[in-house]
Amino acid sequence: MPDRSSPTVRRRRLGQELRRLREQAELTGDQVAARLGWSAAKLSRIETARTVPRRSDVEALLMIYMVDSEQRHELLALHRDASRKGWWEKYRDTLPEEYTTFLGLEAEATVARHWEPQIVPGLFQTEAYVHALMESSQRSTLQAPGDLRDRIQVRMARQEAILSAERPQTLSVVVEESVLLRRFGDSAVMREQLQRLIEVSELPNVDLRVLPLDADHCINTGAFIHLTLPEYHDVVYLEALLGGRLLEDEQIVYRYEVAFDYLKGRALDADASRKLIAKTIGRWK
Repeated sequence: MPDRSSPTVRRRRLGQELRRLREQAELTGDQVAARLGWSAAKLSRIETARTVPRRSDVEALLMIYMVDSEQRHELLALHRDASRKGWWEKYRDTLPEEYTTFLGLEAEATVARHWEPQIVPGLFQTEAYVHALMESSQRSTLQAPGDLRDRIQVRMARQEAILSAERPQTLSVVVEESVLLRRFGDSAVMREQLQRLIEVSELPNVDLRVLPLDADHCINTGAFIHLTLPEYHDVVYLEALLGGRLLEDEQIVYRYEVAFDYLKGRALDADASRKLIAKTIGRWK
């Protein structure tokens, strides 16, 4: 089973803390880089968590910032945790950078809110549905077959890491009714997939709702995932054809949370959603 714990948040916290200490010392990035014989770009990559610094790099920065022994111990412990590898990192070369970052953040989220107007959310897809979906994507985007295999493996590993976690996150999911009607694979694939939706909807940590086609479609937007993380700010991941985009601006992220609650309020409740899914299974003969 993939390890759900994630170094991504710790890397970001370490970078933010190192930047805070530099600014507290009233030093610019160029000044610190010059003292250490680094490029300014290297320091920037450390502060923005785009690279994991060596322990000696962190120690050198803490010496310049004249950090006391207690805080030094805390930051070196944070660095140790940040240096670990997440299960998804072996796929880094074939995954978009933003998606890799998203996987790291999702691994530590306590609450995830998913809005999906087109396909079954990735966490709930059956393996047959994943294959049909990915093969369709490969034909339409000319993605390399090797990349396709890796993305399928990532999808299934992600499910195992999130859904089989000892302390699973709270999942609140709203899908548009068209998701139940849009075919990927043959009818058998779709029947199995909709049955899977019913099964996961009965998990104690999952609230799955369907927004009917004849409901008040108040928000015209693509798929997004809103994550609540401990000891870190909320983030939103926008899904797209060739990757995605992370949003971290506090006001924008909050507006997505409000938008999700609005969609959820107009969707069927959990029981009525299960009944609609069960009814739709009969259409896939």
